[in-house]
Amino acid sequence: MSDISGHFEGKEHVFPVRVYYEDTDAAQIVYYGNYLRFAERGRTEFLRLVYLDHGEMKKKHGVDWAIRRCEIDYISPARLDEALEVRTIVSELKGASMSMRQGIYRDGELLVKVDVRCVVIKSDGRPARIPQNVRDTLKEYYLETES
Repeated sequence: MSDISGHFEGKEHVFPVRVYYEDTDAAQIVYYGNYLRFAERGRTEFLRLVYLDHGEMKKKHGVDWAIRRCEIDYISPARLDEALEVRTIVSELKGASMSMRQGIYRDGELLVKVDVRCVVIKSDGRPARIPQNVRDTLKEYYLETES
């Protein structure tokens, strides 16, 4: 997979993001909602790099990922043209869900912290268990964290 999907440093996925004009408000500071977009891209590329992308999950298992909970802590703002990194780890793995911890960084400085619980659902919206081969792959990237 090309660099467009980022890379892994151990169990942590690193996804580069550039702040464009469209990402900012009138003061050229990243609009708060756009951090969630950056985090979503990081999670999606994490899954793509480990061969668990959304399309394959649907095609092979008839299930999708959905967001059950999201908690975000804004620490410091990012600005127009800055290069950022979205760092993602699997912080919890359960029967029908996983939690991912993400940090958005500028030159090693943590700007935003995002904790997300992703659940597996069937096409009718009902919960489903994480398919075993998906669980096995995710276990390889599970990294216990402190709360």
